[in-house]
Amino acid sequence: MKLYEELKWRGLIQDVSSPKIEEMINDGKVTFYWGTDPTADSLHIGHYTNLVLARNFKKHGHNPILLVGGATALIGDPRGKGERPLLSRDEIKYNFDKIAAQVNRITGCEIVNNYDWTKEIDVISFLRDYGKHFTINYMLDKDKVRRQLEFGLSYTEFSYMLLQALDFKYLYENRGVTLQIAGSDQWGNITSGIELIRRTLGEEAYGMTMPLVLDENGNKIGKSEGNAVWLDKDKFSPYKMYQYLINTADSVVIDYLKKMTLLTPEEIMDLERKLNEKPELREAQKALAFEVVKDIHGEEEAILAQKTSEEVFTKGYSEEGMPEFDLDELNLNLMELLVKMQIVPSKSEARRLITGNGISINNEKQTNPELLITEELFDSGKLIISKGKKTHIKVNLVK
Repeated sequence: MKLYEELKWRGLIQDVSSPKIEEMINDGKVTFYWGTDPTADSLHIGHYTNLVLARNFKKHGHNPILLVGGATALIGDPRGKGERPLLSRDEIKYNFDKIAAQVNRITGCEIVNNYDWTKEIDVISFLRDYGKHFTINYMLDKDKVRRQLEFGLSYTEFSYMLLQALDFKYLYENRGVTLQIAGSDQWGNITSGIELIRRTLGEEAYGMTMPLVLDENGNKIGKSEGNAVWLDKDKFSPYKMYQYLINTADSVVIDYLKKMTLLTPEEIMDLERKLNEKPELREAQKALAFEVVKDIHGEEEAILAQKTSEEVFTKGYSEEGMPEFDLDELNLNLMELLVKMQIVPSKSEARRLITGNGISINNEKQTNPELLITEELFDSGKLIISKGKKTHIKVNLVK
């Protein structure tokens, strides 16, 4: 299938401003942009469909540009939840650099900052050159503005729409951008840019929106909802991301595979068949978790997260990051080992713990306090001592 049909099949197209967009995507070389404001120092999984879309377009010869809004982040867009707290210029610059590095690593696409072309515009020029083209009625008719009115809408946030329209016009004139793509909640801002280009230049630009990523309960996933799955490994580890995705509900996992991965339609349909036939195997969830972690953090991290997840599932623990203890003698009994490792303060405490089914070695319960610790117990020079379900220590045999 052609690219536009594939995007429709993946559920990545919600609204388009013109039927011409199908021909542009299928047959032309389109320069398009999508934007995000650096209100945090990382993107999250809710943004990830944009990155996948950019990679898909790039693979088909199109030219994606990411706009990170250093100017618009100073203003804040209406979000229907009360006004955003204003960030300092230093905070926004720091966030911009972090997000730009993240996006460049994942997609390799060009990144621009709208602060570069707005910082020199004086207020009189802004009102005459841009504000003059929009009526209050037009602006009040936009969904995001209407929703914000019940919380109180400052003139600062009210002007956000004009800044986004300015961006589209600037990129249209200076970078050959003819298409803007964004989440469905940005439709009003996209059409404002199209309108400004039409009124000031007498030319046509285009817009397309994608559905927002929702969880199984229909809730948006993101920072403002308090459930963000960050793409920065220091904020949300690859293993934690893998676990989050492998626990995706059956009802949405195929939708996520279509929107968040570059697996082929044939591969996804095969996973859907497996899901319907044997949902307990969770093949679709495993594929989703591996592919997304691989694309964001690299194959090595994905393999490690997969291995760690399987270890936790089968053993109740993982050796990754487990505390370690070096043992330099053998033929002591299990009670003596527990005291030596400071798991318990005395051999009598150790005896009670062992006979009470509280100790496992290599995931097997041990109830004999006199068990001798010999070299045969070690697997590749190590063994795992577990106290209950939460305390696990790797014992390394040091000769």
